[in-house]
This record gives sequence, C-alpha cells and structure tokens, in this order.
Amino acid sequence: MKIVEGLKYSKNHEWVKVEGNLATIGITDYAQHALGDIVFVELPEIGDTIGKEDAFGVVESVKAASDIYLPVSGTVVKINEALVDEPELLNADAFENWMVCVEMDDPAELDELMSATEYETICQD
Repeated sequence: MKIVEGLKYSKNHEWVKVEGNLATIGITDYAQHALGDIVFVELPEIGDTIGKEDAFGVVESVKAASDIYLPVSGTVVKINEALVDEPELLNADAFENWMVCVEMDDPAELDELMSATEYETICQD
C-alpha cells in the first residue's frame, strides 16, 4: 500500500494536497485497493459549494459503489475530467489522479486530518 508523505488524510480514505488556499483531493491507494476495479466516477460541478464531510462524488467498482467525502469545506474550482472517461486511472495511481480541487472555506479544518504516519496506523488496524 502506497502512502505519500506531506499530504493530509481523512478517516474516509481521501487524501488532501494543500497549496495556499487550494486543496486538491483524491482517494487513497488503500481505498482503490478496497474497491477493486473502478468502472465509473461521478464528480461535482465547478462552482459547487460543499461542506466538510459531505459527499462530493461517487466511485463505482465491479464490487460496490462508494460515496466520496470532502475532507474540508469549500467551492469546487477544478475537476479531473479524465476520470469521467477513464475511471480506471484511479486504480493505476490513486495519488497522481486527483478528483477535485476546492478553494477552502476554512483552512483550520486541515488540523483535524491525519498525517501520513497517522493514516498508515489506521490502515493497519
């Protein structure tokens, strides 16, 4: 299982890369392994305002469908359109293939997320 240092992680298995007031978000390697072969991704619209821990999309695999939750509240400024046509990119590399980028409402919410080391611990339980 791959975990990238320098990112923040949620208990729902999303990762967050922070650049200024922007948060780029995707699912973790752990999540894509648990889902199996991903066949469909639904993403929000640019301009959507989404609350912390609210569902912002859906990932469907041959095994199951899972809601994806936003670890920080904000407004969607970019979506990864490539995932709509090629959802299997998440299986290829979950960290290279981000899902959304949001302008954060409250960067202090990042303090509630886990470091790579803390996230690795919950994945081993």
